[in-house]
Amino acid sequence: MVKDLVFCLNATVPVFLLMVLGIFLRQKGVMTKEFTGKMNSFVFRISLPVLLFNDMRAMDFYTAWDTSFVLFCFAVSAASILLVTGGAFLLKRKELRGEFIQTSYRSSAALLGAALVTNLYGNPGMVPLMIIGAVPLYNIAAVAELSFFKPDRGVLDKKLIGRTIKEIIKNPLIIAIIGGLVWSLLAMPMPGVLNTTLDSVGKTATPMGLIALGASFSMTASRSIAKEAAVSTFIKLAGLGILFLPLAVHLGFRNDELAAALIMCCSPATVSSYVMAREMGHQGTLTAAVVMLSTVLCSFTLTIWLFLFRTMGII
Repeated sequence: MVKDLVFCLNATVPVFLLMVLGIFLRQKGVMTKEFTGKMNSFVFRISLPVLLFNDMRAMDFYTAWDTSFVLFCFAVSAASILLVTGGAFLLKRKELRGEFIQTSYRSSAALLGAALVTNLYGNPGMVPLMIIGAVPLYNIAAVAELSFFKPDRGVLDKKLIGRTIKEIIKNPLIIAIIGGLVWSLLAMPMPGVLNTTLDSVGKTATPMGLIALGASFSMTASRSIAKEAAVSTFIKLAGLGILFLPLAVHLGFRNDELAAALIMCCSPATVSSYVMAREMGHQGTLTAAVVMLSTVLCSFTLTIWLFLFRTMGII
């Protein structure tokens, strides 16, 4: 258990420290509000789409395909989105509903998943298939609900629905995912120079996004949404796992399949959720709080899940 705790800390503490760096740079005046906004925009429109495109186009969809596992990941992701969306209507503060939904279901699947499973089994295992089943749906649903629950969205009518659909179609992340999927399915070659360039740009998404998140974080503002942040963090790190991981075990998923399902259900909220929330007209305070809180706590919650499954001999 100590070894698992050390590994989880090694995976999550650097993420948290980058957020702390953003807070420090803001306090020193290096990260101004305008500069932070520009950084968020760059991550959302350039580096994050490049990262997603690269991840999708590098996947070999014809090798080691497991239809049942991909369908399981898709179904669990869809069910999670529907459940937290229904729960969001219980929030009295309507302006928080969009952020609450996203932070409650959207996991750091690509960032943490491959690292954790590789540490356990020496390779990413079923994480790429989990990403195929879950991540595109994560992003499409995020664009849809952030557009629909935008604080200033106005009255729900045909014009609003049309504008929401237009935002989904034009979203850089959706375009990147579809482009990467087509590239992979067609087995198109990638010139070495272009591959290196795209890889370099994509690698800036996570550190820049985390630093910008930290620079935008406000402890005073976060106190006003402490209850919502705590509930969302519980759902993200434990609630969805309690609901769906027993199902995964019942269906016979074991070892790297179960580890990938664990990441899908119980990893911390991804930093890209903050970038997207800010760029799509939301305040981002709740998202920032949940990302930071879930990142800190997941070192312990993931270790508990791993220890439980290892004592059962199924991972």
